[in-house]
Amino acid sequence: MSLTSSAPSSAITVLIADSNRMQAQLLISALRRRSEFLISTCPVDVVSILQAVASSPAKVVVLSLNHSVAVATQMTVMRSIHLSHPRIAKVLLVESYDRELVLSAFRSGAHGIFCISDTHFRSLCRCIQSVANGQIWANAEQMTFLLELISEVPSLRVLNALGRQLLTPREEQVVALVAEGLSNRGTARELSLSEHTVKKYLFRIFDKLGISSRVELVLYALNHGAPLRAEWLAGLGPPAPHAEIPS
Repeated sequence: MSLTSSAPSSAITVLIADSNRMQAQLLISALRRRSEFLISTCPVDVVSILQAVASSPAKVVVLSLNHSVAVATQMTVMRSIHLSHPRIAKVLLVESYDRELVLSAFRSGAHGIFCISDTHFRSLCRCIQSVANGQIWANAEQMTFLLELISEVPSLRVLNALGRQLLTPREEQVVALVAEGLSNRGTARELSLSEHTVKKYLFRIFDKLGISSRVELVLYALNHGAPLRAEWLAGLGPPAPHAEIPS
């Protein structure tokens, strides 16, 4: 680990875990010339980062994404750092991003994502200062991704050997709401059904999936669920018409 010490005591301590890319190195050199930051660096791996934080506590950790390494592996690094030091703000430094990367980063504990390929250096300084003050740094597109995620609920897409879905759209809705923790009454209210009808749906779902309890259903949904936009929730109207189970 390397450390720059010529900074005032009020400076924000920043640890940059970089992949030695030229662009990242240029940014590090520029940040070291700013008196408001106290910059240290280390390799991008859990052991190195934890050792660096232990020897010199950081207010912000900036992880430089290396596209030669699997994203999932690097998100595991961020998640491990977040679990060990949840109060340290984390920023992911990227050259480009997509929806899955954004969602994975914030799920793993990131407080901000900074794209170095299309954003001015001064914005990086503001990003670091913002997350150090407890704020979230995300552009409009990234916020849209996060808002879309909020509108998604668990659903269950189960196919048989012929590739046909085992559950009807309404049954998937019931599973989604049960997985969210709603009672039979709450599920009935959301779907404008009677509790008796919801119970009949659950019995049919249990039979199709070979399970026997709500707990098993929730676990099944968590393990096999796929996101589904919540356009059919209360106030937004149901999906396309389909056959109902008589109550």
